[in-house]
Amino acid sequence: MIGILVVSHEPLGTALLHCTRHIFGRLPAQLAALDVIPDEDPEVAVNSARELLKRINDGSGVLVLTDVWGATPSRVASRLAEANRVAVLAGVNLPMLVKGLTDRRRPQPLGDLVGRLLVGGREAVVQVLPPPLAE
Repeated sequence: MIGILVVSHEPLGTALLHCTRHIFGRLPAQLAALDVIPDEDPEVAVNSARELLKRINDGSGVLVLTDVWGATPSRVASRLAEANRVAVLAGVNLPMLVKGLTDRRRPQPLGDLVGRLLVGGREAVVQVLPPPLAE
């Protein structure tokens, strides 16, 4: 099963993991978060992320989700990328994470899961309009 690692600004990753526990009733397997703290040495964060990757990768690959493209957590995450083994997506949101946790259960190439999450993450951002006024 594909592992999922969230690398984000503190405390977003841990908060997303808590949300998945709420949704699924338990913490899903092969899921981890690295919250990058302010002023943390990026090398320390990269080493911590690599240790987490080892723990959650059963050989099926790992999807790394990060928050803001170009910020320190995404630069840390980008150093983990390996063709066909570790894919990195920026712009993590809860619907994207939940879809990844649900869709990764079936055997598939990492790239297929990435493609579905790119679409699913975008489609989850919607404008909520007020109800129409009663006449």
